[in-house]
Order: sequence, then structure tokens, then C-alpha cells
Amino acid sequence: MPANLTPQYMEAERKFREARTPQEKIKFLEEMMATIPKHKGTEKLQAMLKTKMAKLKAALQARPGVARRGPGFHVEKSGAGQVAVLGPPNSGKSRLIAALTGAQPEVGDYPYTTHFPSPYMMRFENVRVQLVDTPPLSAEDIETEVVELAKVADALLFVLDLEDQEAASLLEKLLAKLREKRLELVPDEASPSGEAGRFFKKTLFAANKCELEGAGENLAFLREYFGSSVPFLAVSAARGDGLAELRSRIFFLLDVIRVYSKTPGKKPDLNDPFSLKKGSTVMDMARAVHKDFVEHFKYARIWRKNSQQVQIVNRDFVLEDEDIVELRI
Repeated sequence: MPANLTPQYMEAERKFREARTPQEKIKFLEEMMATIPKHKGTEKLQAMLKTKMAKLKAALQARPGVARRGPGFHVEKSGAGQVAVLGPPNSGKSRLIAALTGAQPEVGDYPYTTHFPSPYMMRFENVRVQLVDTPPLSAEDIETEVVELAKVADALLFVLDLEDQEAASLLEKLLAKLREKRLELVPDEASPSGEAGRFFKKTLFAANKCELEGAGENLAFLREYFGSSVPFLAVSAARGDGLAELRSRIFFLLDVIRVYSKTPGKKPDLNDPFSLKKGSTVMDMARAVHKDFVEHFKYARIWRKNSQQVQIVNRDFVLEDEDIVELRI
């Protein structure tokens, strides 16, 4: 049976032959695997490409001094919290990150554009949240490094492609693969379990490309198929549908509060809050401001949102979102 290889595949194959480094070869192999026609006539070629990919990755990991979890897969946390963005190939997660942040991650019309995690900052009202673009998840092979990054993130955003007729089956396979690696994705409304040895991460599920024809029917099927276990938010990275709600839900997924510091005799800076975990106390706020406030703390004055009344409180007082705190030493 003829292979009927596409021009895109032939171009990727040419670039693969010209590539000099293992990283470049992997990149173009991924393009070849993404653009090769999927039928019986290419089965042997597909198997050969997978074998080449496995050998290249094994050779990279076997190099002396190269750790399995290299620096490219560690992203220093920044802002109000870190959200790892996961999704299968061609789900449009990089384009969605660009729409949410105004940044310019590498975006392509072919799968596997993202090769290493990259952080970008999303603004929500007066705070910034770190979104980390990650290499795509494949049902055949989920990179351990991506899973480990997701385990240490504060929350997850999973992006699914409404144009993909097999989206439900693919998501089911990916969730099962992640469970095998001890990572459980739970809806933002759920309470993560504390089961030992497993990582339960609050997750938003964004159904992308809702502007396309047939997307409504696919979304309805996904919602019926998964029920309340996977609540989907319909969004469009291209047209902007649902992005305002998505920003808001990403922030509230982090379970953080914004607290403003006030210097005696001056107005608080409402444009630069401290981000603290829900349940934080005045003493947690003092630690975030400066160690001197911890060592010499006497009391604090608190103004609640939409209230002009001031409260005099001690170090164990639990703070709420948008409290104004004046620390006294």
C-alpha cells in the first residue's frame, strides 16, 4: 500500500536529515510523526520513527552530567501562584496562553510546537499569575518531567480541542495515564484527597476552539460523557470567548487572598497586594512584609473590604481577601 506522504512530512524529513543536535532531530521527528498519514501503509514507518525517537531520548538521558529532570523542566514560581497548562497535541494551549497573557509563546499550526516548559505572567485585576506552557501530552508517551512539574504546581489548566472528534476518548486515556503516574486531576469545586503517595491537583478544564463549526455538539457530548467529574469551560483563544471568566477562575483556583499593607499615616497601595494562602493570619502577613515585624510585633489595625471601621487585632487574626493591614511594632 502506498504511503502517500504529505509535503509537510517531506519537509520535516529534510530538516531532520540536516539537523545536527539530538534536540533538533527530536523536534523534526515530532513534526514527522504529527504529519505522517495514519493508515496501514505507514505502520512500519510510524514504528521506525518511534524507535528513532526512543533512541534519541535515551541517548540524551544517558549523557554524563545530564539529569533526567534538567533545568529546562524546573520553573521557579512567581506571582500569586503557578498554574501548569497541560493538553494533547494541537489543543491550542500555547495560543490560549498568548491570549491570556499578551505574551508570544511559540505557536504553530502543527502539533508538538512546545518542547520545553515556558513561564508567562497573566494579569487578573491587580495580581499576576504564572502560567507554564508545557510539552503536549501523548496517549502513547507522557513525559515524566512534565508530570513532575505538574505535581509541584499550585494548580493545573487542562486544554482540550473541540475540533477533535476523538477528544473524549483521548482525554479518558490521558487521565488514566496520569493516574498511573500518581497524578489525579480533580475539578476546582472538589476537595482534593490526602491519600498518601498520590498527588491531587485542582484543575480547570478548558474546551478550546468553541468558535468552530460543530464545536457546540462536541462540547455537549463531552459534558454528557464525563458528567460532573470533568466540568468544561468553553473558550476561544482565537476569538476571545470565555477568557474573562477563565482568568477569574484561574485566580480563584489558587485559593489565595490579596492583602494590602498600610504604613501608619499613609494610604495603602491597592495596586500591589501581598498574595497569601486562604487561612493566613496577621503573623503570616508580617513574615511576608519584613522579619522586623515578626520579632517586634505588638498589634495590627485591619480594615475590611467595603467597611470604614477599623479593628484592632492580634497575631492570630485570620485575614480575608482584600483586607488592609497596618502592622504596629
